Amino acid sequence: MIISYNKPFVGDVLLVQLATEPIVKTEVERIGDFAILKEEATKEVKAFNLFNASKYLEIEAQGNVEVTPEIIGKIEKAMAENKVDISLDVDFSPKFVVGFVAEKEKHPDADKLSVCKVNVGDETLQIVCGAPNVEAGQKVVVAKIGAVMPSGLVIKHSELRGVASEGMLCSAKELAIPNAPSAKGILVLDENTEVGSPFVTPTTL
Repeated sequence: MIISYNKPFVGDVLLVQLATEPIVKTEVERIGDFAILKEEATKEVKAFNLFNASKYLEIEAQGNVEVTPEIIGKIEKAMAENKVDISLDVDFSPKFVVGFVAEKEKHPDADKLSVCKVNVGDETLQIVCGAPNVEAGQKVVVAKIGAVMPSGLVIKHSELRGVASEGMLCSAKELAIPNAPSAKGILVLDENTEVGSPFVTPTTL
């Protein structure tokens, strides 16, 4: 789930995206303050917009909104008030976590790409990385599937030159950390950082 709000440019509208796949042909159903966006062929709800959002919840963010139980609870209350029946299956687990690069191998079909096995605490992910400084033994920041980068990029399952990748190893610049170096390369964390713990963006490097 991706939630965004930008009152100066969009108005008092909360935009909620439920699916990462784009809608081929959109069907819109308006119920009260909700506009429900469905895939016309399947009638699957892919997104919805909540108009007059400030009537239902207070939002300080401009851009991406953190998905928290409190926010979801207020959206569900707004749904009940507008008699909207949509089930919200929300994953509240952190999407930016500390990972340990357990293995690094050269990509079989791309000289500048590496295929890494990255332990994120509860699982090991295969991530294709193009950073020149990635090495086995490092602790790094992993953007897991479903993470929304500061740029607005949504991390999805992907294939890079035929090899599956289940996330992204992040640079300081990609994480929008102030004073991030301009040189290309992932952010390497202190070796004492706990693998699997949520990564909290620092105010500066």
